[in-house]
Amino acid sequence: MRFPARPATIPPQLPEWDPAWSRIVEAQSSDGTHAFHVLDTLPTLRAAGLEPEGTIVALHGNPTWSYLWRRLARETVDAARSGGRVWRLIAPDQLEMGFSERLAHEAMPTPKSAEVRRIRDRIADFDAVVRTLFAEAAGSADAAVTSATTTDTEATGQKHPIVTIGHDWGGVLSLGWAARNTDIVDAAISLNTAVHQPEDAPVPAPLRATLAGPMLPTATVATDWFLRVTLRLGDLDAKTRAAFRAPYATAQDRWAIGGFVADIPVDDNHASDPELQRIGEDIAAFDRPALLVWGPKDPVFVERYLRDLRQRLPQADVHRFETASHLVSEDHDGAGLVLDWLGARFDTTAHAHRDDEHSRADEHSRTEAAPAGVRADASTSAKSDSAGVRPITAILDARSQDESIASVDFAQNPAQQITWRHLFEVTTSIANGLLDLGVRPGDRVSMLVPPGNNLTAALYACLKIGAVAVVADAGLGPRGMTRAITSADPQWIIGGLPGLALARAYGWPGRRISVSPLGPVRSRLFSVETSLTELSRTDHRAELPAPAAEADAAILFTSGSTGPAKGVRYTHADISALAAVLARVFDVREGTGLVAGFPPFALLGPAIGATSVTPDMSVTKPKTLTASAIADAIIAGRATMVFASPAAYRNVAATASALDADQRAACDRVELVLSAGAPVPLELMDSIAEVFPNASIHSPYGMTEGLLLTDIDRAGVAEADATGGLGVCVGRPIDGVELALAPIDANGGSADELVQGPQAQGRLGEFVVSAAHIKSGYDNLWRTTADSARDSLKGLNWHRTNDIGHIDDAGRVWLEGRLQHVVTTAAGPVGPGGLEALIDADAEVSRSAVVGIGPVGTQALVAVLDSEGTSLSPGLAPLELTARLREQAREAGFDLAAVLVAPQFPTDIRHNSKIDRSRLAVWADSVLAGGPVRARV
Repeated sequence: MRFPARPATIPPQLPEWDPAWSRIVEAQSSDGTHAFHVLDTLPTLRAAGLEPEGTIVALHGNPTWSYLWRRLARETVDAARSGGRVWRLIAPDQLEMGFSERLAHEAMPTPKSAEVRRIRDRIADFDAVVRTLFAEAAGSADAAVTSATTTDTEATGQKHPIVTIGHDWGGVLSLGWAARNTDIVDAAISLNTAVHQPEDAPVPAPLRATLAGPMLPTATVATDWFLRVTLRLGDLDAKTRAAFRAPYATAQDRWAIGGFVADIPVDDNHASDPELQRIGEDIAAFDRPALLVWGPKDPVFVERYLRDLRQRLPQADVHRFETASHLVSEDHDGAGLVLDWLGARFDTTAHAHRDDEHSRADEHSRTEAAPAGVRADASTSAKSDSAGVRPITAILDARSQDESIASVDFAQNPAQQITWRHLFEVTTSIANGLLDLGVRPGDRVSMLVPPGNNLTAALYACLKIGAVAVVADAGLGPRGMTRAITSADPQWIIGGLPGLALARAYGWPGRRISVSPLGPVRSRLFSVETSLTELSRTDHRAELPAPAAEADAAILFTSGSTGPAKGVRYTHADISALAAVLARVFDVREGTGLVAGFPPFALLGPAIGATSVTPDMSVTKPKTLTASAIADAIIAGRATMVFASPAAYRNVAATASALDADQRAACDRVELVLSAGAPVPLELMDSIAEVFPNASIHSPYGMTEGLLLTDIDRAGVAEADATGGLGVCVGRPIDGVELALAPIDANGGSADELVQGPQAQGRLGEFVVSAAHIKSGYDNLWRTTADSARDSLKGLNWHRTNDIGHIDDAGRVWLEGRLQHVVTTAAGPVGPGGLEALIDADAEVSRSAVVGIGPVGTQALVAVLDSEGTSLSPGLAPLELTARLREQAREAGFDLAAVLVAPQFPTDIRHNSKIDRSRLAVWADSVLAGGPVRARV
C-alpha cells in the first residue's frame, strides 16, 4: 500500500483552540527541509503588547498532537495579560503527526522499516523547529541562541529562561534535547513518560499487544484502534476526543502513529536502542531543576518508569495526581501546576544572571539529590535551626541498662512486656542487621505491622540508621493502602503475615522482611528474605550512622477521609519537636505510664521515656476498645495517662459496668485522659469522667500534619458550650503554636492574606498554623506542599489546615468543618459545623451533616441526619423534627431548606467520625431530585 506525501496544514476550528496560535514553520532537519504545524503564542502576546520573558518548548507524544498543550497556552497567555511573567509557548506537531507535513511511504511501518522516523530524527526535528523560531525572534540565525537565552535589557538585565515540557514519548525526546542543550535550557518538565525498560520487566500489556507482528499496522494505521484506546486514558468529553482525532482521519494520516510505535526499543537489538540508552545517560547528567508530573492510573507508563526517572533526576520535584491516568493534563489542572512551579522556580530569580542560576541548580542537586529512596520537596523551606535537636532515640540509648518496663503489648497472647535494656538491645541488633541486608540511610521501609512491640522495635531500628518509616493505616483498605504504598515507593517492607499477603496480592514494591521466621515454603511464597527475629540476633557495631536532623524520618499517611490519602513527611527534627511538645504541654516525664489506644502516640513512648502500653483492640476498629481492656493496660503499665479516639472512648464508657474492683481502682489512678482524632463533646467527656473520676480530661486538636495544635479540657468545653458559640470549641493554641486565619470569600475560597488578633475574631476562615512540630511537606505532592506552605507571615513556616471555623473574642478556636465543605449561600459562606452543632443537640438526632445543594453562591442548606442508633427511617425527616430543626436554625440566622435522613454515614475508618460531606451532598441532591432514598451513600 502506497502513502503519498501531503503538505502541512492549519487545523480547523476546534474547542479550546485559538486559531491565532497556529502557524506553519519550515525548518532544516537532519534529512532536509520539512514543514511543521506549530502552536506558537508569540503573535498573540505581541498583539497584546507583550514581549516574552521566558519560553516553554513543548513536545507531544504518540498519538496526540500540539492540541495537548492548548490549556497551557491559554493559561500562559491569560497570566501574561494579568501581569504575570510573560511565557511564550512553542509546541510543534512532530513530523507526520498532527497537522505537520506527511512524507511519502511505500509500505506499512515495521520496526525494521527504513522509512520509520527514529528517535534521533525526532530530536533533530524538534531542535530544528525550536532554533528556527529562536532565530526568527532574534532577527538572524546567528543570534538565535543568544536571543533565546537572554533578553538582557539595559534597564533591568532581566534573564529569559527556557524550559522544556514533554508527555509520553515526547517526554523522552524533550528531556533528551534539554540534557544536550544545558547551555540554553534552564529547567525541564515531564508528564508520564519512560526512559528505560528494565530487562527483568515485561513491556506493558497494551504495547505488547500493539507490537505483536501484523497487529502493529492493523492497530495503528489501518484502523484507529490505538488512537481510540489512548484517548480513553483520560477524562475527555466527545468534542475533545474528536479534536484529538481530527488530524488522523485516514490511514495515510495515521502512518506516523504506527511508525512511532514501531520505533519503540523493546530490546537491545532494536535500531533505536543505542540512541535511547544515550538519552538515558544524558538525562542522568542533567543538573537543572526538573518537575515530574505523574498519573498513577496509567496502564502503560507504570510506577517502575517513575522510579527510574527519579533515580536519573534526583533533584526533581514530583507531583502525583492520584486519580489521573496517561493523559494526566486532561484529567487535572496540569497547566496551573506547571505555571505554579515555574513561578516558584523563576519569579524569585528574575534578575539573576544565568551563571548564578546554574550555581543554584548545582546546589539544589547537591542538597536534594540523595540515595535511592530519599525524597525532598524543593518548595519546603527550612525550619528553625536544627542544631542541637535531640535525636529521637536519645532516651532509648541512654536507658540501655535500665531493667524497668519500657513497653507492654496486649496484642500478643499472653501480653508481652519488654524492658528498656531489651528494647535498646533488640533495636540496635535489628538496625545492624538491616545495614548488613543492604538497607541504607534514606531507604524507605513500609511498616505493615500492627501497633505493639514488634512495630516499636522495627521503627526505632530504622530511625537509628536513618531509614524512613512509611506508615499507611490499615483502615485505608487494600485499595487505599495500595495507592499510598505505591506512591511512597518503599525499597523495603517489614510485615506480619496479613501485611505480607496483601503486599503479594497487590504487588506492593519493596524487598520483604517478615516479623517472625516463616519457614522455607512461606518465605518463598511471600518472597521474604529474613525476619526481625533473625535480624535481632545481629552483633552490634561500634557505631551506627547518625541521621541528620533535617533528614526524613517518617512518611505518615492521612486517613483518606476527604480524598486520596496523602503522605506527610516528618523529619527527625519534626518528630523530636513533637515529642518535646507532648512532654512539655502534658507534663509527660520519663517513667510515666501511657496507655496508647491512638496508634501514633504509642510510637512516641520511647522518644519521651514513657512506658507505652498497647491495649487489646483492633487498630482499624476503635470501637473494639473496652473498659476492661483499657483497665488491664493501665494495670500492666502502671499508667497514669490514657490516649484514645472519641469512638474508642464511647465504647469504653458503654462497657464500664463490666469493670471489677481492681480495674476500677486502676482507672481511679489515671491522672490525664487525652482524646484525639475528632472533637469530644461535653456529654462524652462526662461519660469518660465516670470511668476516670480523678483524671483531667483533655481534647487536643490536631491532624496528621500537626498532631498537637490546640487543647481544651472538660471545664473549658463546659464554659464554651455556655456561650452558645457555633461549632465545636477545641480550645486555645498550645505553647509553641502560632495561629492565623485566612478569611473565606463568597465563593468558598480562603484568602491569600492572613489575619490575626482582633482582625481574625468572629470571622469564618481557614485555620493556618505555625509550629516546630508541623510536617515538613507532603510526599510526591509538590503543588500540595507549596499551596499548604505558601504563607510567609512574620517569616514563619505555616501550614494551611483546610479546617475552617472562627476564633472568638476569648481567643478560643471553634471548628466548623472543612474548606471543601463550605456552603456558599446567597447570604454568604456557611461553615457546616456550626449548624451541625445546633442540630446534634436535639434529642432525636445522633449526628448530622449540613451540605449545600445548588450552584455556587446560591446554595441551599440541607441537613442530613444519620439513622444509625436512632428510630429515624431513611428519607425525609419527620415533619415535627424538621420544623423544630428549621426553627432552631432560623434563630441562629440560618435558612434550612430541607432535612433528610441517610441510611448510613460515610466516615473514615481510622476515627469513625470524619464525615464525607461531599458524598452526602451527592446523595441528598439525588434524593431531592426524586432519586432512590436507600441508594448507597
